[in-house]
Amino acid sequence: MANWSRNSSLPLLFFFLVSWTAVAASSDGPFIIAHKKATTTRLKSGSERVSVTIDLYNEGSATAYDLSLNDDTWPKNIFDIVTGNTSMSWDRLDVGGALSHSFELEAKAKTLFYGVPAVITFRVPTKAALQEAYSTPILPLDLLAERPTEKKFDLAKRLLAKYGSLVSVISIVVLFIYLIATPSKSGAAKKKR
Repeated sequence: MANWSRNSSLPLLFFFLVSWTAVAASSDGPFIIAHKKATTTRLKSGSERVSVTIDLYNEGSATAYDLSLNDDTWPKNIFDIVTGNTSMSWDRLDVGGALSHSFELEAKAKTLFYGVPAVITFRVPTKAALQEAYSTPILPLDLLAERPTEKKFDLAKRLLAKYGSLVSVISIVVLFIYLIATPSKSGAAKKKR
């Protein structure tokens, strides 16, 4: 019986040690998480705009200093910068803090574009070398692609899916109010007698 309890506590001890080392390793500095997202908007002139936003979060236990964001992965033969720029720098990002950077591009060529992560460099006071972090990549962008026109039935089906439950709830409430507010014929006949 003693062997069984000692053997069953070994996995628990192993799990505790692995968890503790993971916490100890991650708790000694900043941990930068960067989320990059891009959305496209078709303009009436036949061009397409790409809005890019990169959000930075410090999930570590120390402040990150001298942050520099670089997202020069947008080829000049495919994109023109409309507003903002593809790089940015900040003095610091405190623990639990968040920063955001946005810019807008205009697509010049019809293509399927695969974006790569943006690069974030930052300084940690306890280390001499600059640290790097990478953002999440974006989904492929189908730029200036031919999109089929929607049929009226498809539009009605989409509207019904979006607002159908709301219409049914409002209809039930209106019917309930109508039934409460309208006197019944049998009740009106009893009152005349």
